[in-house]
Amino acid sequence: MSRALSRMGAVLAACLMFVSWSPAVPAGAAALDPFTGYLMAHFTGETASGEQIYLAHSDDGLRWNDLNNGAVVLRSTVGTRGVRDPALVRSPAGDRYWIVATDLRIAAGTSWSDAANRGSTSLVVWESSDLVNWSAPRLINVAGAIPGAGNAWAPEALYNPATGDYVLYWATNSPRNGVTKHRIWYVRTSDFRSFTAPQLYIERGGSQGLIDTQIVDVPGSVGGYRYYRASADGHITIEASNSILGSWTTLGNLSHMGISNGTGGGNVVEGPMWAQFNDRNEWALWLDQYATGRGYMPITSTNLGSTRNFQTRSDYGVGVNRKRHGSILNLTAAEENRVLGRWGASVPVNRIQSYNNQTRYVRHADLDVRIDANVSPAQDAQFRLVPGLANGNGYVSFASVNYPGYYLRHYGFDFVLAQDDGTATFAADATFRRVAGLADSSWTSFQSYNYPDRHIRHYNYLLRLDPITDAQGRGDATFRVTS
Repeated sequence: MSRALSRMGAVLAACLMFVSWSPAVPAGAAALDPFTGYLMAHFTGETASGEQIYLAHSDDGLRWNDLNNGAVVLRSTVGTRGVRDPALVRSPAGDRYWIVATDLRIAAGTSWSDAANRGSTSLVVWESSDLVNWSAPRLINVAGAIPGAGNAWAPEALYNPATGDYVLYWATNSPRNGVTKHRIWYVRTSDFRSFTAPQLYIERGGSQGLIDTQIVDVPGSVGGYRYYRASADGHITIEASNSILGSWTTLGNLSHMGISNGTGGGNVVEGPMWAQFNDRNEWALWLDQYATGRGYMPITSTNLGSTRNFQTRSDYGVGVNRKRHGSILNLTAAEENRVLGRWGASVPVNRIQSYNNQTRYVRHADLDVRIDANVSPAQDAQFRLVPGLANGNGYVSFASVNYPGYYLRHYGFDFVLAQDDGTATFAADATFRRVAGLADSSWTSFQSYNYPDRHIRHYNYLLRLDPITDAQGRGDATFRVTS
C-alpha cells in the first residue's frame, strides 16, 4: 500500500454489468475442480484512472498478461470514486465471488494526511456469481465503530472453516492507549453486507504501524502450520498459525534477502500478495517495489516453515500495466474460460491511413494527434478500435496500443491522446460512428458522437473535429483502417 506519512496506501474500482441475487451463506468447504490458471486484480497508481480495478491473467503464475487490452475493468461510482488494494475472494463452494477494496482516490487531490486521518472508514465491495458479471459497487462501513478511526485501508478476507464465515480484515489509523497509528482490525461476515463489531487483530509494539497484511491457507501444513501471513510493518514479517483468529508464531522477516518495508534500507517493498502454484507445493510471495516504482516482483518457497527457504526469481513478467497492491485467485478451467471469454480476446491492432495523404497515418506525439509518414516508434500510430465508450452499438473509440487506458478524444475540437477519466464527457468526446468515407465510400469517415454535425479530419496535418462543407474537407475527413 503506497504511503507518504510512513508510506501508506489504499484500493478499488467500478461497476460493469449489474446482476441481482440473494447472497448465499456457504456451507462447508467444497472440493473445486483442478486449477488451471491465475487471475490478478490490482490498481496501477495515482493517475486519473489508476485507482480503479484492473485484471491480469497468467498460465504459469509468473508471467502475466493484461486483460481488457490493459483498460479498467471495474470502476468505482461510490464513496471517493477511487479504489486501491483489491482483494479477490471466492466462496468455498465456488459459487460466489467478491472484490473488496479501499475507498481512496489520491489522484483527486487528496493528501495522504487527510486520507489517513479524515478518510473513508468504508470499504468498497462488488459481488458476482461467475467472475464476469459484477454487481454495482457498494460501501460497507467496517471501521466507523472504531473510536477515532481515520480510515479503512488495504482489506483482505479469508473463509474460516472453524466458524463457517469470513474473516474480513484491514488497517485503520486510530488512537489507542495513547498512541495513534495503523493497526489491523477484523470483522466476521457471511455475506459482505452485515458484519460483527470490529475487533483488534494485529498490533505491533511502540509507534510501529502496520497497514498491509495477507494470509495464505496451506491445508497440507507444509512447514508445520495451516496459515501463513506476511505483513508490512517496517519489515516484511512472516508469521504462522493453525487458527486464523488464534495465536500466531513469528518465523522471521526478509532482511537477509535485502528486502524491507523501510527499516534498514535494501529493496523497500509493500503490499505482500500470496499465490500457490497450481501444479506443485510451491508458493509465490509477490512484493510491490513501490519505492522504486517497479511494481511487483516474486520470491518463492517450497516450504513456508522458514523465511530462509525463500528464493528470488528472474523468470517472471508482469505485462504492460504497472501492478500495484492486489490479489491473486487460482482459476478452474471453467472460471478461466469465462474470464478470458469476457476480457481476454485481443482486439486487432490497426493503423488509420489518410485518404489524400496516403503515406501518412494518424499518430500521437507528446499526446497531440496528427498524421505523419514513417512513424517511429511504430506503436505511436497503432490503435485498437474498441466499442464506443459512450455507446458501443455502432460506435467505436480509438484505444492507444502503447498507452493502455488512453484514447483519442476531441477537446475544444482539437484532438489529444488522454487517459480515460471515467466521466461521461470523456466517453462522449472519445466516441465516433464509423460511416462510409465522405470522399470515397470504400474508405471510412468518423462522425462525432456528441457533435454529429462534425467529423474527424486533418488540417495542416493536425487532427480536428470540424463540420465538413467542401471537397477538401471531405478528402481530409476520409481514412482507411488498415491492419
